[in-house]
Amino acid sequence: MSTEKITVKTEEFWNREHVVEKFWNGLKEGVIYARKCKECGAIEFPPHHACNTCGYHETEWMTLKGTGILKSFVFTGVLNARLELEDRNLKYVCGEVEFDEGVSMNAIVLGINRKKARQIQDQLPVRVRPVFYDMGRYTTLYFELDED
Repeated sequence: MSTEKITVKTEEFWNREHVVEKFWNGLKEGVIYARKCKECGAIEFPPHHACNTCGYHETEWMTLKGTGILKSFVFTGVLNARLELEDRNLKYVCGEVEFDEGVSMNAIVLGINRKKARQIQDQLPVRVRPVFYDMGRYTTLYFELDED
């Protein structure tokens, strides 16, 4: 009987790039992936292998609809400006978006200039929908007001 030592590299056992790759490929296809804890049901977005709520080590893939509410927002200063949007003269704010599934994120919300901001400020929270924005080498997730 052989007593050969078997060594498994961390990369072979658990490759965090698979999470990142599936997430970014999903955005390219118009799908928002998250992970849901098998123990407590908490949703991890952006996706993680382990649960940040209860610490459980098993999560599973799920998709988010992408719709939700804009809870608050601010205009960015020059040092925090998104140059890819500024170069295209797109108006935007940074805000807290809560998905319909309950998880929140800081996000870019397109189409809000100073005038629009004054109109919606007292109406918060307001509905938003996802915008899959092609950046050339990758697709990113922004939002816009859902005024339909």
